Amino acid sequence: MITVDDLKSANVPLFAELSADDLNGMTLDIQEKSFAPWEILFNQQDTSNDVYILLEGKLLALYWTEAGREIIFTRFSEGDLFGEMAALDGGERSLAIVARSDVRVLVMPQATFLELFNKVPAIRTFVVNSLVARVRHLTAKNLELTTFSVGQRVASFLISMALERDVLEKGGVINDAPTHAEIAASIGANREMVSRAVTQLVKKKAIRSARQRIELVDPDILSDVL
Repeated sequence: MITVDDLKSANVPLFAELSADDLNGMTLDIQEKSFAPWEILFNQQDTSNDVYILLEGKLLALYWTEAGREIIFTRFSEGDLFGEMAALDGGERSLAIVARSDVRVLVMPQATFLELFNKVPAIRTFVVNSLVARVRHLTAKNLELTTFSVGQRVASFLISMALERDVLEKGGVINDAPTHAEIAASIGANREMVSRAVTQLVKKKAIRSARQRIELVDPDILSDVL
């Protein structure tokens, strides 16, 4: 059985402030699972309600339209919580979660998550703050989709990714960069439009682009596109 010490040593933000006293009388039904690249953790419209925490690896949250178009909603960082919306409201999964690499996650049933949510104030606060941050992110993304050109969306995407990886500087390198198709699925465009936008950024000497590698030649030029 996983203990409080196990959870804290896993460096998971959700459990950072957890103590043994918080769990008095509770039994933690939490398991670790592994997934291979491109394996689906759960699908869009699934009725499962387990909650997950990413320990290691890369995950994508995908939405498939009725026409079969793939939209990437977000990428997860290690320590991120996901799947909690279905656990809270009992509804279907709104997105599919797919492994982009070998992945390790913690999985807890709805009952365990709700018991922690209802009985541990620090966990409840963390979950609420995470949901608020997600709403803010989606609001900003919707604004970009309705007001930015494809070129501006590509520039914004690259700036955001560079910030996340702490490489937003001259000569900064985004390694294991997403493909043009993945960028397109993230910003509501198609691969050809993204390829043209990347070519323009290269011509402007804002970036250099190679396979799974983007170098920021001049972040100021990249910012000026916005």
